[in-house]
Amino acid sequence: MFEFDYRRTLPFEPVFHSHPFYEVFYFHEGKCNYLIGDRIYNLAPGDLILMYGMTLHCPKVDPAFPYVRSIMHFEPAILRPYLELPHAVPILQPFAQFKNHRLALRGEDKAEVERILVHMDGFQRRGDAVSASRMLLAFVDLLHFIYDRCLQSLNGAREFTSDKEKTVQDVIALLEKRYADDELNMDKLQEELHLSKSYLAKIFKEVTGVTIFDYVYRKRINEAKILFLLQPGLAVTDAAFRLGFKHLAHFSRLFKEQVGVTPERYKRQLKEHSAGIARAGE
Repeated sequence: MFEFDYRRTLPFEPVFHSHPFYEVFYFHEGKCNYLIGDRIYNLAPGDLILMYGMTLHCPKVDPAFPYVRSIMHFEPAILRPYLELPHAVPILQPFAQFKNHRLALRGEDKAEVERILVHMDGFQRRGDAVSASRMLLAFVDLLHFIYDRCLQSLNGAREFTSDKEKTVQDVIALLEKRYADDELNMDKLQEELHLSKSYLAKIFKEVTGVTIFDYVYRKRINEAKILFLLQPGLAVTDAAFRLGFKHLAHFSRLFKEQVGVTPERYKRQLKEHSAGIARAGE
């Protein structure tokens, strides 16, 4: 699977989401804080973000500015022929090593990536088999560029544009450790972070676009999806309690709201999908 959306401009509702495929996100213009996993990125034109697998992410966009981005979703399996060539470069290594990573591209690097994206868009618009193959080759070239730049920018210094963003980053770091605590509440956050809960609630929503407990519940449901994938025999009740829910009904309601099906149905779908893959292999 490979999907390419060039210079998307449609508005985006600030909703945390995840997906099982990899993503390359390129920011052309706008004003946006991007929350990915436990990190906040204040984006500037030329920023390119790698996203790995099931990490929750959500942009907080200022609607006063156009939000223009190019997005590539892909399954790693489509790259296998290129990875098996003699002297192949491990172009997926940055995704595996960094999980989620930003490259702040400027000058010639920015221009080179934008030239590749223009070529990909031109091939996609043609719509024939040769163009589809050339578009994938251009994407492979982009991944080689990314690999090269990741080697040059290991562990870059983190920057925050305001004290509020730094505080929200501290909140997120704490939530990543404590999201499954069934006693987690605003009073505990206030006590541990030494800031009033009203202030914490205000700045978290201001920076990320969502509330603290929307973040927590999205995180819990996302982790439930991963648990069901990795542990097919895990009971729904056990998953709910393991992830900090005191009541199964609450977990089931939130799961259906966010995923679209009940946890029991989701588990059945995973089982049916695995059985289908097994039959195809036979």
